[in-house]
Amino acid sequence: MNVIQTEKMSADTLAELFQPRRKITGMSAILLPFSSDGAIDWDGFAAHVQRTHAAGLAPAVNMDTGYGNLIDDAIRRQALQLTRELIGDGKFVAGAFVGDAPGSAFNLDAYRQQIDLINEYAGTPVIFQSYGLTRQSDAAIADAYRQIGECAGEFIGFELGTMFAPFGKIYSLELYAELMGIAECTGAKHSSLSRELEWERLILRNRTRPDFRVFTGNDLAIDMVMYGSDYLLGLSTFAPEEFAMRDAYWEAGDPRFYELNDLLQYLGFFAFRDPVPAYKHSAAQFLFDRGWIKSSLTHPNSPKRPDSDEPILHDILVRLEKLTG
Repeated sequence: MNVIQTEKMSADTLAELFQPRRKITGMSAILLPFSSDGAIDWDGFAAHVQRTHAAGLAPAVNMDTGYGNLIDDAIRRQALQLTRELIGDGKFVAGAFVGDAPGSAFNLDAYRQQIDLINEYAGTPVIFQSYGLTRQSDAAIADAYRQIGECAGEFIGFELGTMFAPFGKIYSLELYAELMGIAECTGAKHSSLSRELEWERLILRNRTRPDFRVFTGNDLAIDMVMYGSDYLLGLSTFAPEEFAMRDAYWEAGDPRFYELNDLLQYLGFFAFRDPVPAYKHSAAQFLFDRGWIKSSLTHPNSPKRPDSDEPILHDILVRLEKLTG
């Protein structure tokens, strides 16, 4: 069988993917919080970076959860600098975002500038898509990533469904195979919210490049870690320590994994309902309720949730504390 040929998912296929007692690599997007006066709550950001790192997850800054498409380079730099100062020589990743418009050409120089900024603080770039990148043919997209690899060194790819951002694109499996063939690309975040598309990528990975990491971005199916995915999630910003506990349960073969995963998934279903980008307000409401940030305000250009969400989120928090306390 051609390694990029899709196959019908069956119980046998999924059983082959199932990986009990696997050590999970977790990367958690850091919410960029705001104070009640509309200024960035850098103290809350710093504490959350430290909390995430201490839990054993790699902080992911300037991602969608950190309003990577809505902030300027001065804010990006401050987030990068703080993160490096706070975690010492620890590992972190950061979004390399290039803002453009429909019809734009691929702008390698703009990507290089973002990559250089991240590399200045010894982070690993996560390459956001852009209109100019995704409007190209598959062959041209693959060549663009090769050029990115030449200037980035190690990087993580990122497939983003249009429910998250209009410039996103989920690649064909053939193009995904091309990305896996780029040595500098050590993994890719997959945010289609489709289990089957992610399973196809795991099958391809297992057959062709076992060291390549498929980072699930499916906040509606966080149990994809059971099948060999690692994760780079926005949902984990709500509860990094609880995610780390869940991961440890899985590695130990502890059945408590399932109940904790179920409750975290309930949180994901609620927070990532339509409109999906409003999950960042859900995160701010949840973290404010935990006493971790100064307010539940978000970036002014980010969609909002109703105040009526707050008692539901509080109930989930109480249940989490009871389960893990």
